[in-house]
Amino acid sequence: MAEITAAAVKELREKSGAGMMDCKKALNESGGDMEAAVDWLRTKGLATAAKKSSRTAAEGLVGVEVAGTKGVAVEVNSQTDFVAKNEIFQTFVRDVTAVAMAIGDDVEAIKAAKLPAGTVEEVLTSNISTIGENQVLRRAKKIEVSKGAVIPYVHNAAAPGLGKIGVLVALESDAGADVLEPLGKQIAMHIAAAFPLALSVETLDPDVVEREAAILREKNAEKIVGKSDEVAQKILNGPIEKFKKENALLTQAFVMDGKTPVQDVIAQAGKEAGTTITLTDYVRFQLGEGIEKEESDFAAEVAATAGLTK
Repeated sequence: MAEITAAAVKELREKSGAGMMDCKKALNESGGDMEAAVDWLRTKGLATAAKKSSRTAAEGLVGVEVAGTKGVAVEVNSQTDFVAKNEIFQTFVRDVTAVAMAIGDDVEAIKAAKLPAGTVEEVLTSNISTIGENQVLRRAKKIEVSKGAVIPYVHNAAAPGLGKIGVLVALESDAGADVLEPLGKQIAMHIAAAFPLALSVETLDPDVVEREAAILREKNAEKIVGKSDEVAQKILNGPIEKFKKENALLTQAFVMDGKTPVQDVIAQAGKEAGTTITLTDYVRFQLGEGIEKEESDFAAEVAATAGLTK
């Protein structure tokens, strides 16, 4: 029997999209012949994932899980919303969320982690073949506090802990759950609705601020034409500072009353509880955020399949 090298397994994996162990077995079964190994995988229904991997996956589920002072959110994408209702897919997202709770944010490390049926990546590949749609483990984020609580919130929940938007709020405090949980839930709902870009003004991405400043300069071109740089900057400073405050979580107006800064809401809650409460971190995962969805013409697809012209 021909020796099966790691390079051959890697090549077959890239050709077929099948899992590593399946590729190794296919090469053993085919005596090391690459094309025969691909055919073997196809007969087992394990190479179909390769074709599906080029399809845009912008639906799916966000999963969240908390355990006291720790919490994690993951996003697993699929091509259609129907898959989000699939029990196999939901179970996989729950399993991946539990793995991420133990491992952290590293997606590659999560993919390599073991599940009862194989690695996360191998199970994902198998699910693609079984369900018939491309699926992608896109991202994960874990947060924790030394004392206090991490509070979860799921918007548009498809099942417990699974939905379209997943939010985690990390509150550092000596206050009890009776204070932190309702406060955290309200802040999490605010985050889901208000979509902050950063925790504070100071932590906003400088590139995002500069891009907004460029837009403001263009909008206010007539006001600043002929003005000195100093005067022009003063004209722009107000709108730029407003942008920063409206997009940093702590300075956003709390959605529950539309006026009180979130940081003041937290300070007041701490004062009433006789302690200090600090919002140290948060996560907001919205399903498909930033993924450019493919536009499809269903009628054209049907016509093409039937060999007809639209």
